[in-house]
Amino acid sequence: MRVQVVDPSAFTPPYDHALCTALARLGVDVELVTSRFTYGDVAEPQGYRRRELFYRRTAGAPGSRLRRVTKLMAHVPDMLACRRHALGADVVHFQWLAMQWLDAWLLPRRPLVLTAHDLLPREPRPGQAGAQRRLYDRVDAVVVHSEYGRRLLTGLGIDLGKVHVIHHGAFEHLKHQPIELPLPDELAAVTRPVALFFGLLRPYKGLEVLLHAWRGIQGAELWIVGRPRMALEPLRALATPSVRFIPRFISDAELPAYFRRAEVVVLPYSRTERLDQSGVLATALAFGRASVVTEIGGFPEVAATGAATLVPPDDPASLQAELSRLLEEPDERSRAAQAALAAAQGPYSWDAAARKTLSLYETVATASG
Repeated sequence: MRVQVVDPSAFTPPYDHALCTALARLGVDVELVTSRFTYGDVAEPQGYRRRELFYRRTAGAPGSRLRRVTKLMAHVPDMLACRRHALGADVVHFQWLAMQWLDAWLLPRRPLVLTAHDLLPREPRPGQAGAQRRLYDRVDAVVVHSEYGRRLLTGLGIDLGKVHVIHHGAFEHLKHQPIELPLPDELAAVTRPVALFFGLLRPYKGLEVLLHAWRGIQGAELWIVGRPRMALEPLRALATPSVRFIPRFISDAELPAYFRRAEVVVLPYSRTERLDQSGVLATALAFGRASVVTEIGGFPEVAATGAATLVPPDDPASLQAELSRLLEEPDERSRAAQAALAAAQGPYSWDAAARKTLSLYETVATASG
C-alpha cells in the first residue's frame, strides 16, 4: 500500500516521524509530505521518504506576520501541487489543515483520512469552527486519540462510523537521539526535585493556576520550558524564586535532558480546553515520568493506566496538594513511572497505533475502490 502522510506546516514533526516510521515497519510505502521545520532539525526518515513540498518560498521569521502572509499566498498553489502529487497514493492522511475554509475545496480526490489533533479550533476566528466541521464531512475517516474525542465529534453531528479512536503513541524515538545535549549549567547545578511544565506557553494551558499552586510548595523547583505564545510579564509577576522560565524552543537534542531530570511532569490545562491528547504527555510516557494532569479531554483515559494522576481544572489547591504528594513520595512517583513505561510499550505504543492505522487505510481504500 502507498500512503502519503501530509503535514503542510510541519506542526507536529515528532508525531509525523513516529507514525511514518511505525507504518514503514509494517511494510507500508510511506511518504511524508510537509514543509521545512523552521525551528531546527528534525529526525531523519527511517524506512519512509520525506518531501518538502509546501511553503518553499516563504519569507520572514517563524511566527512573524510576513511569514504568515507569504504562507497564505503559497497555500493554494501548494495544496494543488499536493493534490497532483497524491495521484499515485492509495490513501492520503492529513495531520493538520490549518486553513479549513479553503482546504475542504483543495483536498486530493483520493481516499482521505484526517487526524483531528485539535478537535475544534482552540482560539477560533469567525467561521473557523464551522469550516472545521465541513472539513470532517469532506474526508472519509477522522482519527481521534481518545473516546472523549469520539464523543465530542459525534455530538457535533459527525457520522459515528467515520470517527476512529487510535491512541497517540508515546514518543520513544525522542529517547534515542544521535546526539543528546546536556542541560545548561545553571539547570544542571540544581539539586532539588523538579516539576516540569513543557511545551508552547499558551493561555489555555493553565499556567496562572500552576503558579498560584506552586506558591505553597517548598523544597522543589518548577521549570516552565517552551516558546511563549502569550505575554510572560503577568506570569513572572506570579512566580516565586523557585520558578525558572526557559522561554524558547527546545530542540529534540535538548529535550531528553529536561525529561530525564524532572521528577514530575505537570499539564494543568484549563477547563475551557477541548483537548484530545498531548504530545507532552506522550513524551512523559516514553521517559517514564509521573504526571499530574487536569481532568479534561482525553487525559483521564491515560490516567486510567496509572501513569498520571488527575486534578480538577482551574483548582490551585488540588493541584498544589497532588504536586506536593508526588514530589515528597518517591514510591508513588516510581509506581506512576512504571505504569507510564508499561503504557508506552503497550496500548500507547506506536506499533499498536500503526496496526490500527493500517487497518483503517485498508478499510477506506476498499470502500473507495
